[in-house]
Amino acid sequence: MSGNVTSLFRSTAAHSPSMAALARESGEAAGAGPVDFCIPCNPYFPTPAMFDELAGRLRDIVTYYPSSADTITAELCSLLQLPPQCVAMGNGSTELITWIDHLLVRESLAVPVPTFGRWTDQPMETGKRVDMFPLQEAGGFALDLARYAEFVRARGTRAVVVCNPNNPDGGYLHKQALVQFMDAMADRDLVVIDESFLEFADAEAEPSVVQEAMLRPNVVVLRSLGKNFGLHGVRFGYLVANPALAGRVRAMLPKWNLNSFAEHVVFMLRDHGPEYARSLHQVRRDRLEMAAQLSALPGLTVYPSQGNFLFVRLPVGAEGTAVRDRMLTEHRVLVRECGNKIGSSSRFLRLVVRPQADVRRLVSGLEQVLYGAGRGAAVPGPATGTGYSSGTAAVDRLMHETNGSGMRAITAQTAGAGAPGLAAAPAPGTGTGMPLPAAVPVAPAAAAVPGPPPVPQPVPGPQPVPYPGPVPVPHPAPVPQPVPAPVPASAPAAAYPPPFGPTPPGVPARGGLTAAQVRGTNGLESVPATGWPNAAGMGQAG
Repeated sequence: MSGNVTSLFRSTAAHSPSMAALARESGEAAGAGPVDFCIPCNPYFPTPAMFDELAGRLRDIVTYYPSSADTITAELCSLLQLPPQCVAMGNGSTELITWIDHLLVRESLAVPVPTFGRWTDQPMETGKRVDMFPLQEAGGFALDLARYAEFVRARGTRAVVVCNPNNPDGGYLHKQALVQFMDAMADRDLVVIDESFLEFADAEAEPSVVQEAMLRPNVVVLRSLGKNFGLHGVRFGYLVANPALAGRVRAMLPKWNLNSFAEHVVFMLRDHGPEYARSLHQVRRDRLEMAAQLSALPGLTVYPSQGNFLFVRLPVGAEGTAVRDRMLTEHRVLVRECGNKIGSSSRFLRLVVRPQADVRRLVSGLEQVLYGAGRGAAVPGPATGTGYSSGTAAVDRLMHETNGSGMRAITAQTAGAGAPGLAAAPAPGTGTGMPLPAAVPVAPAAAAVPGPPPVPQPVPGPQPVPYPGPVPVPHPAPVPQPVPAPVPASAPAAAYPPPFGPTPPGVPARGGLTAAQVRGTNGLESVPATGWPNAAGMGQAG
C-alpha cells in the first residue's frame, strides 16, 4: 500500500498529489491522513465554531446556486476597503493566472525561478516565451530587483512577474523597493505582483502594493483567499488593478464562477475579523519556533521566510524524494520535495508552518530518517537522485555549463541546422545552483567552433545564514535598495546584448533557454483586537 501512495508523486509533473488522492490510495478514513506539511494552509482559521456553522448550512450550500460574482465581490471589497471596479474574483488564484495569461500577456513573460509553477507552465501552454531569471542558492535565493530589471530589458520581455513572498523560499521584498521596480517597468505591457502569501508577512506594517497598483496602467496584484483562510478546497482568490485592467478580466469570467462555499465564507468574515488576525499572529510566532528547531538539525539549512512555509536544504548526500517517501510511510508526515520546481532540486524541501506539536513530530521523523540506523535508505549517495525526480539538477548543470547562453545543439537548431534537441550536459562536479544568466548573442551555426565548452567556475557568494534560536520578535528585514531608473533602449546593456524586437515562441530568448526547452531536458507583531484588516495592512499593527 505504501508503494501505491508514493507512486502518486511520480505521476505528478509539477505539483504534489491531492490529499483526496492520497486518502483513496491508502484506504484511510476521512481525517485519518498524514500530518500535512505540504499544502500551505493557515492551520488556525476558520475556527472550529466557523466549521460547525458551515456544517449546519451544508444542505443549503450544496443545493442552491450561489449569488452572482458581483454580489460576492462587493461584500469582499467592503471588508477590504477596496473599490469593486478594481477587483476581479476567481475560482482560485490559478483561474486568474489563466485569464491574465490569455488576456494581458502578449508574447513573453519574465519569471524568477524557482517560483510557483503556474507562472512558467501557463504561458508555455499558450505558446509564449518564458524568460527565466535564476535565483542564486549562494545568495539565499534573494531576488535582486535591479538585476532583474536589467534582465527584463536585455531580453525585451513584455510582461513581468514578481511573487512576494516567493514560493517556495519565502523571500520577501519591501514595499518601497517593489514600487520603484513597478515604476522602472512602466514601459512594459504588464507587471504582476503575486501576493498570495503576503498576509503571513510581518516585515513591515503595510506590505501590500494594492493601493499603488490601482493607480498604474499596467500593474496587477494577485491575492489568494484559500491559503490565508485555510480553505484551499473552496477555490477563491482575487486580483486588484486599475478599473480598465480589472474590468477586462471580470468581463471574461462566468457569472457564477464562484461557488456557494465561497459565498458563505465571504459573508461570514465580517463577524470573524479578530479571529482571523489572531490566526495570522500565531502562524508568525510558529514560524520562528519551527525555524529554530529545524536549524538545530546538523547539516540542515533553513532559509529566512515571510510566508507560512520554510524552505530547507537537506544535508549533503540526502536525496529529497527518498526523505519524502520515508517520512510519509514510516512517520505519517507529508512534506513537499522541490525537485520538480524549475531552479530547485531534490536537495530542497518546502515545509508548511504548523503548530508545535506537529513540528515536534516532523523534527523527530527527520532525525530518524537523516541520521538514524536507516540512513542508507534516505541517502543513496551524493547527486544520484531517483528515477522520478524532475531532472532539475540536470537543468542546473546545463545552465551552469553554458552560463545561460544555451547549448550548441540549441543554437544550431535555432539557426536552422536541424539539431535534434538538448544533449545531456556534463556535470561540472560542484556548484551552488543556477548562475545568473549573462546571455551572449547567438552566432550563426556555420561560425560555431567545435570543441568542449569551458569548465564553469563556481559562483562565489555568501552562504545563507541559518535562523537563530528562539526570539520573542522577528529580526528586522534589510533596508531595501533603490531600483535604478529604466535604461533607455538606446543605451548599451553591460551584461546582455541589446533587444532585437520580439522573439518568436520556442526560440531561445537572446541566446538563452526557453522554459519549454528546460522542461524538455532530462535531467511577529501585535494585532488589532477588533475589526477586519484592510487590504494594505492585512492585520499588521499600523
